[in-house]
Amino acid sequence: MPNKTCNLYIDKEPYSFEVDGNFFWGEEELLFKPEDNVISKMDWKDKGYKVVNAFLEAEFLALKASITKQIVKAIKANNIPVNEAEFTLAKYHTVVTTDEQHFNIIDITRNLENEDFDFNIDLLTERFGNILGYELTSWVEELKKSHIQIRISRPNSLDINPPHRDGYLSYWEDIINVWIPIEGCNESTSLPVCSGSHLIPENDILRTESKGAKINGNVYYVPCILEIKAGAIAMERPNPKAGEALLFTPYLIHGAAVNQTQDTTRVSLELRFPKVK
Repeated sequence: MPNKTCNLYIDKEPYSFEVDGNFFWGEEELLFKPEDNVISKMDWKDKGYKVVNAFLEAEFLALKASITKQIVKAIKANNIPVNEAEFTLAKYHTVVTTDEQHFNIIDITRNLENEDFDFNIDLLTERFGNILGYELTSWVEELKKSHIQIRISRPNSLDINPPHRDGYLSYWEDIINVWIPIEGCNESTSLPVCSGSHLIPENDILRTESKGAKINGNVYYVPCILEIKAGAIAMERPNPKAGEALLFTPYLIHGAAVNQTQDTTRVSLELRFPKVK
């Protein structure tokens, strides 16, 4: 696959990285359906995203503890020495010290289900459904399971998804994306989004197919969006705080969540809740 440079802006600062992939311009169509989509009742539907309150403090701490437990379990499954009593998410990179180890860890943590957590995930489907005015579920019919992903980004790394739209994948066409900061999330690490980009037609987007992009040796399920006809992708970090969540349409361009800190691993949780038909 040919090598390309992805140039973008995050909070007006330039950033670039290399991507291997076959890129093409899309058809003359808009995949986002303005009527009866999961954000159609919101006053932020043209922006495509919103930071909302998500947890009581005790709930957030319980969820964080459960996430820590899952990461430690994945570390142990790969026979990596870890002092469980002293382990912290922020210092994950001092325990998992190679790319190979990290890729083995995320092979586990990116494919979890509701029952893997000591937390009632369906509380969140009700909570966010009440905000959006639609009934949500954690069950993904096409996958025949729930799906939860712990995202782990080591400092000064390319532990990122490329800029992408989840809606390119059929099972994410009619969902709400939920991004929850857990550890090390701030103005230098949190998830960037491209405001209003769900309204960009496909013929204005240069992208790969699904599983068609490789960054730092890692192949991604999501197609990589390299650029738009207007030029480099301009992104911003909404930067939700602990106890908050970022809600956004699956057609919003997001990703490239580079961790620009020197010594803190960033951990976040990604949920995708389908709208009940």
